[in-house]
Amino acid sequence: MEKGPFSVEWLAQSSRGGAQPAAAARRPRSPGKGVSFPPDAPVPAAALRDREAAHRSSPGHEAEAGGGAAPPGRPRTKFSAAQLQELERSFREQRYIGASEKRRLAAVLNLSQSQIKTWFQNRRMKFKRQTQDAR
Repeated sequence: MEKGPFSVEWLAQSSRGGAQPAAAARRPRSPGKGVSFPPDAPVPAAALRDREAAHRSSPGHEAEAGGGAAPPGRPRTKFSAAQLQELERSFREQRYIGASEKRRLAAVLNLSQSQIKTWFQNRRMKFKRQTQDAR
């Protein structure tokens, strides 16, 4: 006798690849989409999170298509030698950049303030690694 759907015995069997409940066996599933819900039924939030997580981890997702973990949309900024020279000079003077200096550098170097902020964050981490390696 097969146990009812979602009983402890059935769950143990199903996790080992055993029997499915009769209702689940009859329910058509779209390939690669996970659980489907009737069009007029509300979709539980947990199902939406699972569906989004499955989409993000799928091989064709944009974030993985580029081979890195960078978010889609903005390519990596390649700073010119002149930009790097000015950024490094400013970093040597002060490791933490103020708002006015950030605005000035952004205008002079033709970069956004968020790019300047990110560069300083990354440069501080590089400095930290270098000083730790030197010890």
